[in-house]
Amino acid sequence: MKAIRRFTVRPVLPEPLRPLSDLARNLRWSWHAETRDLFQSVDPERWAASDGDPVRLLGSVSPARLTELAEDRRFLRRLGTAAADLHDYVTGDRWYQTQSGELPAAIAYFSPEFGITAALPQYSGGLGILAGDHLKAASDLGVPLIGVGLLYRHGYFRQSLSRDGWQQEHYPVLDPNELPVALLKEPDGTPAQVSLALPGDKRLHARIWLAQVGRVPLLMLDSDVEENDLGERGVTDRLYGGGSEHRLLQEMLLGIGGVRAVRTYCRLTGHPQPEVFHTNEGHAGFLGLERIAELCDEARLDFDAALESVRAGTVFTTHTPVPAGIDRFDRELVAHHFGPHAELPGIEVHRILQLGMETYPGGEPNLFNMAVMGLRLAQRANGVSLLHGHVSREMFSGLWPGFDPDEVPITSVTNGVHAPTWVAPEVFRLGARQVGAQRADDALTVGGAGRWDAVSDIPDQDIWELRRVLREQLVTEVRHRLRASWRQRGAGTAELGWIEGVLDPDVLTIGFARRVPSYKRLTLMLRDRDRLMDLLLHPERPVQIVVAGKAHPADDGGKRLVQELVRFADDPRVRHRIVFLPDYGMAMAQKLYPGCDIWLNNPLRPLEACGTSGMKAALNGCLNLSVLDGWWDEWFQPDFGWAIPTADGDGTDPDRRDDIEAAALYDLLEQRVTPRFYERGQAGLPDRWIEMVRQTLTLLGPKVLAGRMVREYVERLYAPASLAHRSMDTDSARELAEWKARVRASWHGVTVDHVETSAATPTAELGATLTLHVRVGLGDLGPDDVEVQAVSGRVDSDDRIADATAVPLKPTGGPDHEGRWVYEGPLSLDRTGPYGYTVRILPAHRLLASSAELGLVAVPSEELVEAGGVLMR
Repeated sequence: MKAIRRFTVRPVLPEPLRPLSDLARNLRWSWHAETRDLFQSVDPERWAASDGDPVRLLGSVSPARLTELAEDRRFLRRLGTAAADLHDYVTGDRWYQTQSGELPAAIAYFSPEFGITAALPQYSGGLGILAGDHLKAASDLGVPLIGVGLLYRHGYFRQSLSRDGWQQEHYPVLDPNELPVALLKEPDGTPAQVSLALPGDKRLHARIWLAQVGRVPLLMLDSDVEENDLGERGVTDRLYGGGSEHRLLQEMLLGIGGVRAVRTYCRLTGHPQPEVFHTNEGHAGFLGLERIAELCDEARLDFDAALESVRAGTVFTTHTPVPAGIDRFDRELVAHHFGPHAELPGIEVHRILQLGMETYPGGEPNLFNMAVMGLRLAQRANGVSLLHGHVSREMFSGLWPGFDPDEVPITSVTNGVHAPTWVAPEVFRLGARQVGAQRADDALTVGGAGRWDAVSDIPDQDIWELRRVLREQLVTEVRHRLRASWRQRGAGTAELGWIEGVLDPDVLTIGFARRVPSYKRLTLMLRDRDRLMDLLLHPERPVQIVVAGKAHPADDGGKRLVQELVRFADDPRVRHRIVFLPDYGMAMAQKLYPGCDIWLNNPLRPLEACGTSGMKAALNGCLNLSVLDGWWDEWFQPDFGWAIPTADGDGTDPDRRDDIEAAALYDLLEQRVTPRFYERGQAGLPDRWIEMVRQTLTLLGPKVLAGRMVREYVERLYAPASLAHRSMDTDSARELAEWKARVRASWHGVTVDHVETSAATPTAELGATLTLHVRVGLGDLGPDDVEVQAVSGRVDSDDRIADATAVPLKPTGGPDHEGRWVYEGPLSLDRTGPYGYTVRILPAHRLLASSAELGLVAVPSEELVEAGGVLMR
């Protein structure tokens, strides 16, 4: 019989065991080995059955066992130590508290998904895992972050395979009462709520669930409440599901409702209000609109002044290297949900639409672009690797017309991964044996070192034994998961005897696991199946491959790629050497990364914004074999991995490109990777391979840490944003808004009228200094409103300046009788070869974060350039 109602019965813990509840409710256990060990000792069998989830464990332990533990002095001592350690962790000073200078009292971090632990399945892939690692690293460093997301009742989806290898999706219902979360409540005990106005005098209500991630609170909004109609209850049903209106409502709830949830949380707990708001990708971009509305109501600012105030304290991170990856909505749909009879009635709808419209060459004028809105609402923006920063400046350059892409104000902070989450306990123990547990823990969390030189003292034998132990654990895990997968596909026990021979703990093991959009090229390895079979079945130097990944439920192309790979892996000739594991998630990943010798990544360059799976593998001594994209383009060295050559020229046919790059992959595996793994030195060990593992840990380890990443965010983005926020009081916000309006209205009158130089000939000697004289028109503006610059550097055959240096020029006096101003300054010839310069005028104000902020620039006319007889662009 099927139950008509479901509810959760929580155990009543004996008084001596009450701290177990606190330990289970703080997700620090997910990266703190001692706490996990404590829970495992409660009941090892039930711990395994609960998939390592303390909340599920405590809900299933028998009262007799709890009574026994309550009288076990040794267990109670361990419990007291763990509880005291957690208390010290969440209350003591950490890195952030020891920094000098003015830092923000709090930062709100918004993301559509958070990958904290498999016990809280609110993530789909890299964006969510990165957000979870950001929160965990912030907690380790003591950064006062508040995370904001949505609580999806179905999470993403669970993946299985049909008998013929087709991906099937399952959406199990998640009961928040069975998750490591708690309702945020008002003083009278009622659940705290936020609500949004919808068209037709309806409202969208949401409760606020709190997950405690170490020191960091994570607020998650849940619309499945009785006050909502059926449609509104389903707004937070699935991550990345539904049509356009469904997604728009999710993003309005995340952004607008998220700000309201933060305000509620701070009111109820006394937590400082955030000074900085960080938008992780465009999904949460509406948060800026809510903050504008707050300032219009509370500070009596007009829209433009409120916009300047909001921008000052906002950071926007883009993770998308292609326009197709950005959420875009029909402008009429957006307009329908805002205005007098919907949400934010105090803001004119056309002002909201202006923030997201693609009003630049090549843009779609009828689409509302969430990333464009995110950039317009943030004074500081970044990509997630050096290469991705470059790609983003190119992609969004239309928002800053007249500026070279290199000057577009989007910087980069390369992603990192949370080492305590992803480093296998065996790897940590080897490091702790070398430098001590505390130093090893500090190295993985706080970081700061340029190298981990202590790795050089670990004996080769220890490294190689560790690699084999991890590989053996992976083989066991793969066989277990493969057997479960084949049972789901309908196979009987008699058909599965071959699984006991799948993989070999002494064979070179390659891992490939990620989402399955087409650009990640899951099936590039199948391009020449005969060569792949030869690699898998080589009599002396075989390889084995473990593959995992989910295609989006609406992506039939991605599902066909999964099916193609599965069908190849089902071939009886090779199924002991290549496997596909369905339902890729955090729990699988934590077993997969340490057990692989090679981490394979072959995206279409430059479409991988960063890619962090190879970082997690590297921290476990796994070597990377990857296209030079994302983080690998930035940090690759031949000492610790291999770069797959690419054929990414504009004229290369996509099929031919895949053929060329697949051939390059096979060549590397045949000629360089497998020989190095299997060759043995005098002691019977693969000396050169072990040295590459050592170099990976020594040189890459400190770079790939989420602690390094979060420290960069604090120093380069959060601290400047908080200073800008404090500087932007109501008077300053009004001043800046009025000044921008005046500059925009008057810019048509700003001109470069005449340029001359002291150079008498078209050649000059290195080290010479020329004097520039420039006559400019400023129209209704004055010298305090602008900066006149000389821009110089090497020039190419089209007279384009590369590696440009900008030097401000100074006015020589008042305006002449025609109202023109003369500026002068030196031009130093500091490099040889073709050299050129130009002059430009930019808006200038003390409250601007970048001179490109307004997207306004005046340069010499073509006629003036031709008449000048000098290289000017």
